[in-house]
Amino acid sequence: MSGIGPLEPGEGTTAQDNSPTAQARSVGRTRTALAGRYAHHRRLTLSLVALAVLLAGGGYLYGTRPRQVPPAPPPQPSGAPYPAQVVDVTYLEDLPTAAGAPPHSFRFGVLVGVDSGPPVTVTRVTQPYAGLTLTTDPVAPFRTRAGSARMITITMHVTECGKVPMDAGMPFLDVTLRNTRAIQNHSFILGPRYAQHLSQALKVACSNSGG
Repeated sequence: MSGIGPLEPGEGTTAQDNSPTAQARSVGRTRTALAGRYAHHRRLTLSLVALAVLLAGGGYLYGTRPRQVPPAPPPQPSGAPYPAQVVDVTYLEDLPTAAGAPPHSFRFGVLVGVDSGPPVTVTRVTQPYAGLTLTTDPVAPFRTRAGSARMITITMHVTECGKVPMDAGMPFLDVTLRNTRAIQNHSFILGPRYAQHLSQALKVACSNSGG
């Protein structure tokens, strides 16, 4: 017997529900998915805007921060030279031993001159040998004006012959100088005549000293 009736769905086939209720559920799911994606993008956008505002605010604060001004250098007198640049110390001659000087003493004269600038004060005169002491006349400190020179008498006293050279090669005097520009320690080499006279005076002073 044969007949025609309603077609049965094949195996694995799902019937489509086109009822109004099913369509409403489909629209609801679509709207829910779209709302979720919108909320995600909205949160991401707000986060990026907040980060941009934070960076801009930090840059503004950094650019407008108060800056510490470095201290100004100490004022220097205009045009004043350093004292060692304008002072000359020149050996003059050996001098007779002064009356009443202690044994093993000798004297010599030097000339201290100032070429230019403000007056220069000699605050100290020393020498490098441990076995000698030194005094000056006039006694330091003494002052010399620019364009002038003054003679200084230096007296040396041998305290220990074993600590002084019998043949001084390039002896010098250490002089501390001061003017309105600076205070400087400078070594003045007085030349071969001074070296010769100093060596001779040391030999005489120590020849019979036994020290």
